[in-house]
Amino acid sequence: MIYEENQDLIKVKDKNYLFRDINSEAIVNGDYEGYNRYVEEYKKKYRESKKIEKIESELNDIHNDISEIKNLLRNLVNGS
Repeated sequence: MIYEENQDLIKVKDKNYLFRDINSEAIVNGDYEGYNRYVEEYKKKYRESKKIEKIESELNDIHNDISEIKNLLRNLVNGS
């Protein structure tokens, strides 16, 4: 792990993947695998969300088309 080699970072007690930056006192997460899993899961959920939005939009378009066809048929039947 790259953080273990950095002299400005010290390990947080009982957390092998957390380090404290001695200059800024910030906590740094060194769990690359966990982070990559999180990013992949986020991307997957984002793609699924976009897919659902697209399906909802297409369904709404179909609903509007059917309503328009119904109105045209009513007008045709009523002789307008």
